[in-house]
Amino acid sequence: AACSRDALLAAAKSYISAQMAGKIDGMKLSKDNFTYQENNKVVDIQRGVLNTALNINFSRSTADTVACASYTNIIALTPKPYVLATQLRHATDDPSVITIVDTIAATTGSLFFNAAKTLGYVQAEDWSVQSDPPSRELLKKYGDGYLDMWTDKGAADSMSWGDDCERVEGSSFTKPCGKGLPHGGSAKNNDMRRYVIDEQVGSVDVLCKFSSLGNYADSHEIRVVGGKVK
Repeated sequence: AACSRDALLAAAKSYISAQMAGKIDGMKLSKDNFTYQENNKVVDIQRGVLNTALNINFSRSTADTVACASYTNIIALTPKPYVLATQLRHATDDPSVITIVDTIAATTGSLFFNAAKTLGYVQAEDWSVQSDPPSRELLKKYGDGYLDMWTDKGAADSMSWGDDCERVEGSSFTKPCGKGLPHGGSAKNNDMRRYVIDEQVGSVDVLCKFSSLGNYADSHEIRVVGGKVK
């Protein structure tokens, strides 16, 4: 593995603490090679959501030891409601140093946004480490397959959907998650894909530009259990 799981999750914890405080002092950011990106645009970190102190109601992180990256989901209801999807990327020679903070920040006015509803859904989910996890290749295939459903009529049927799987999109909830899936129709691919794949948890998070429905900054995270989408 390029980076240790513990080091990646420790850096993710420092990010969560920074978001709670609204101060980046406790994050070890690269001095000569650092990028902050918010909603698919490079911006000054001092002007980003990280400078807003949030009362965090929920957070969960996964680690990609091959790509030397982590993914963190944060939900805060006050002082302003936010749902944040953040990937951190690191120098491979020192995983404690953060080279990229890449955040999709949803708040009041965002598509399907209702932080309190989303919080209720995600708190009931199981994201524990699996004893027989899926392969990295299958996880990436499913991450791409999901985002390809809007342009490829065969993508949805190329994936195995669990009978009890759930789909949460913003505050929109569907169970079973294989119900009502798109089968193509858009000419524009969902692009700018950035991946964090955690084989131990059996998850893939993809940040992207959801071009098939418009110019939306998007994060989709998928968990696979027993070869099927959970």
